Amino acid sequence: MLYLCPELHYESLMVVKIYFSIQIVIIVLLALSLIYVLFFAIAAYFYRFPKIAEDKVLKRIAVLFPCYREDNVIIESIKVALLQDYPKEKFDVIIIADSFLISTLEIIRTLPVLLFEVEIENRTKSKALNYALDHIDESYDIAVVMDGDNQMSPGFLDKINAVFDGRTIAVQGHRIAKNSNSSLAILDAISEEICNNIFRKGHRAVGLSSSLSGSGMAFKFDYFKKLMRKNTAVGGFDKEIELELLKEGIAIEFLSEAIVFDEKTNDSKAFVNQRRRWFAAQYFYFRHDFFSSLKLFLFNGNFGYFFKTIQLIQPQRILLLGAVFTFSPAFLLLNYFLHIHTILSTIWLSLIVMCVFSFGISVPGKYYSIKTFLALRYLPKGLFLVISSMLQLKGVNENFIHTKHSYNKSRAK
Repeated sequence: MLYLCPELHYESLMVVKIYFSIQIVIIVLLALSLIYVLFFAIAAYFYRFPKIAEDKVLKRIAVLFPCYREDNVIIESIKVALLQDYPKEKFDVIIIADSFLISTLEIIRTLPVLLFEVEIENRTKSKALNYALDHIDESYDIAVVMDGDNQMSPGFLDKINAVFDGRTIAVQGHRIAKNSNSSLAILDAISEEICNNIFRKGHRAVGLSSSLSGSGMAFKFDYFKKLMRKNTAVGGFDKEIELELLKEGIAIEFLSEAIVFDEKTNDSKAFVNQRRRWFAAQYFYFRHDFFSSLKLFLFNGNFGYFFKTIQLIQPQRILLLGAVFTFSPAFLLLNYFLHIHTILSTIWLSLIVMCVFSFGISVPGKYYSIKTFLALRYLPKGLFLVISSMLQLKGVNENFIHTKHSYNKSRAK
C-alpha cells in the first residue's frame, strides 16, 4: 500500500520521524536530570565529615526562631533547645513571635529565652530575622536559624561550634523527619533525605557547595547580619542567601552528624502551599541570577554560582520519578505494538534502571520497611499535589505563605 501511494508513504515517514523526534527530546531531557542525580548519588558515598579541631574555642551562639502562629509547636521546640549540652552562658534562644496567642506568650515569658513580640506588616522571614538582629547585641560569633517546629538533637550546637574554625562562613545541618505518622509525611521525609544525599553530601564530596534547607543552618554572625541587611525575599530567603554566598565564592559546609528534627506535613493543602513557595522561589531566582552567574563563570571562573542556578531548574524528585515511570512504559509499549524495535527501547529501559538505582541508593536504610512500602501507594496523589502546586505559582512571590505545623512530639532525645 505504501509502495503504491507515494504521498501516503511520504506522510507515514514524516509521522515516524516526528514520533522518533518526540522520543529523543524526552529521552535527552530525562537523561540529563538522571545523570545529574546518579552522579551525585554515587559521589555522596565519598562524603567525609569535616575535620574538627580538638582545641576548639567555645563561641557565643544566637539560636534564632522566627515564628508566625507556631503556638502548637514552639514551646516544645524551646524546651528541647534549652536542653543542649552547650554552656548555658554561651548561647541564647531567641524567639521572634509574630501573631502568637497571649497564652503561648505567657508560657514563653517563663522560660529563659529572649522574646521579641512582633506584628510585621507584609511579613516575611527576612523581616522577622532582621528585627531580631537589630535588637540583640553584637557579641555573638554564630547565628543559627531554626523553624518553629525544629528540634535540635543533643550535641547539635557543640558540632556547629566546632566546625567554625575561622574559615567557615556557613553550615547546613542535617534535617531529618520528626514524624512519620502519615503516608504523605513518610514520602516527604524520604524526599528530604534524597536531597541531603544528592544536593548536600554529593555536592560536598566533589568540592561543590551544599544547598541550604531554610532552617537548621548556621552562619558567622557578622557575615549573616550583613547578608540579611540586603535580603528582601518574600519566599525563599535561604535561596537568596545561598546565591549571595556563592556569588562571593563562599562554599556552604554540610554537617551530616548535626541533626535537626523537622516536622513533615500531613495536610495536603499545606503540602501544596509549601511546594508552591519552593517552586516560585526556584524559578524566580533562576530568572534573576542565571545570566549574572553565567557571566561570572565565563569571566571569573565562578563555577559554583553558575552550577547553583542550573540546579534550580532541576525537576523535583517526585516529578522526575513520575516522568520516567510514565514516559518509559508508554513508549516501550508503543514501540512494541508498532513493531518498532530500535535502540530507543533499550534506552527507555536504561532510564528506568538508572532512576531506580539513583533514588534507591539515596534513601537511608531505615526507610526500607513495610511502612514505606505502604506509603508508596500515595505516590500518584503526591505527584498530583506537586503538579497542582506548579500550576498555582501566580503571585506567590508577592505574598507570605505560612505552613502550619501541629505535630508536637519530641524526637531530640
